[in-house]
Amino acid sequence: MKRSIVFSALLSAISLYSLPSHASGMIKGESSYVSSDYAKTKYPILLSHGLLGFSRLGSSTFGMDYWYQILPDLARNGATVYATQVSPVNSTEFRGEQLLQQIDEVIAITGQPKVNLIGHSHGGPTIQYIEGVAPEKVASLTAVAGAMRGAKLADMLGGNAVTRPPSQIILGVIGEIIKFAEGNTDLPTNAEGALNSLTTSGAAKFNAKYGSAAIPKDCSGSGQKITSNGIYHYSWMGKAQVTNIFDVLDTTLTAASTLLLGSTATDGILETCTGNYGQIIRNDYKLNHFDEVNQVLGLRGLMSQDPVAIFRQHANRLKSEGL
Repeated sequence: MKRSIVFSALLSAISLYSLPSHASGMIKGESSYVSSDYAKTKYPILLSHGLLGFSRLGSSTFGMDYWYQILPDLARNGATVYATQVSPVNSTEFRGEQLLQQIDEVIAITGQPKVNLIGHSHGGPTIQYIEGVAPEKVASLTAVAGAMRGAKLADMLGGNAVTRPPSQIILGVIGEIIKFAEGNTDLPTNAEGALNSLTTSGAAKFNAKYGSAAIPKDCSGSGQKITSNGIYHYSWMGKAQVTNIFDVLDTTLTAASTLLLGSTATDGILETCTGNYGQIIRNDYKLNHFDEVNQVLGLRGLMSQDPVAIFRQHANRLKSEGL
C-alpha cells in the first residue's frame, strides 16, 4: 500500500512538470548556445518515437527525453529539431495522422514547406505513412531500427489466442502510465491496433497500401535511396543485445526478447532485415534497440558508437544533400 502511494505521488509530481513546448506535445530542441552550423539542415527535423515511446517524461529540468541528449546536441550544432508526441500505443495509421498534424504545425511555425522525418522502431512505419498520404510535405525519411516489415516479437506476442490478451493488457496499462507521466492523457490507446500493425502480416498489409520502393523486396537487398517522388530514404540500426548490465532495459526487456528470438540477427528487439530501408548507412552498430536513442540515460557498451554523434552526423548528411 505504501509503495503504491509513493509511486502515485511520483507520477503526480512528474505530470505537474510535464509542460510541453507546443499544444500538440512536441518538444523543440534547444541549447543555451550554438557552436556550429554542422547540423543545420534546410528543412526542420522531426523525430518520431516508437511503441511505448514519448517526447519527454516530466520537464527539461526534472524529467527524461526519449531522444536522450540528442535534441540539444542537434540544436547546438544549428539544427531546427522537434521531438513529436503521438500515442505510445496505437496503430500505425492512427499515429501517422497524429504526426501529420504536428508536421503541419512545424511547417506553419518555420515557414518551410517540408520536413525531414526520423523514426525509431514503430516510428519507422509511422513516418512511412506520411510519404503515403502527404509526400509533398517530406524531404527525407530515416528509419532508425524501423519496424518496416513488422516484428517477429509482435507475431509471438499477438499472433495467438494465448499470448494476445495478456500482451494487449500489459501494453495498454504501460501506455496509460506513459501518457500520465508525459502529461497528455488525451492521447488515445489502442493495444490491439498497435499489435496488429507490428505483426509481419499487419506490416505487409500496411506496406501494400502506403509502402515505398525504399523498402527492399527481400532481406538480401536494399531499397531505393531516392524514390520517384524525390524523397530521400535512409536507415541504420544496431546489432547488439545486452550491452550494459547496469541498464535496466538491457537486463529485462532486451534479454528476454533475445531469448525469444534466438539466434536471429537482431538489435535485441527487431530483426536486422526489418530495419533495412533506403540507403543503409549501417545495420551493425554495437548498439541495442534502446542504445540507438541513447537510452537508458546514455548507458551503453564501453566500445560502442555514440548514438548522439550518429544523429549529428546524419543531420550533416542531410545538409550535404541540400535537405
